[in-house]
Amino acid sequence: MPKIPKTTRKNDDTKAAGKKSVAKKTARKKAAPAEAIVKAAPALPAEPVATAEILDRLFNVVVSRKGTDPAVSHSARLLSRGRRKIAQKFGEEAVECLIEAVAGNSEELIGESADVLYHLIVMWVDAGIHPSDVWAELTRRQGTSGIAEKAARPRDPLAV
Repeated sequence: MPKIPKTTRKNDDTKAAGKKSVAKKTARKKAAPAEAIVKAAPALPAEPVATAEILDRLFNVVVSRKGTDPAVSHSARLLSRGRRKIAQKFGEEAVECLIEAVAGNSEELIGESADVLYHLIVMWVDAGIHPSDVWAELTRRQGTSGIAEKAARPRDPLAV
């Protein structure tokens, strides 16, 4: 690769002022091998990225529906039907989620997972449990072996 000489250019303003202009340097680098070229990260999507905060927002929506007209809101209708019906719906959605997981249907599993989370939140609202209570329990368990955590639980006297 040929050497490129440094050039110094003065424009009329700098000549008139008697000042030297800054030399413009041209970079002299060897071409990088193709595998060494780092590609720029893709641009962020225009819409906000989905995060777990959606669960807190959904919880607030379900709380706001408690005691409202069951004819207008699915959440209000579930809450008005009582804990047994809420638990039944949660169980149905959980089974559907498991079926899609075993079948390897990723798209359907995503939808059923959303249904499970929604019905779990409805159950929390009915039981007076706030998501922060669950998040605190998850935080408490973080870093603890699942085997050790389970072994520390009280034994079920009915278990064989």
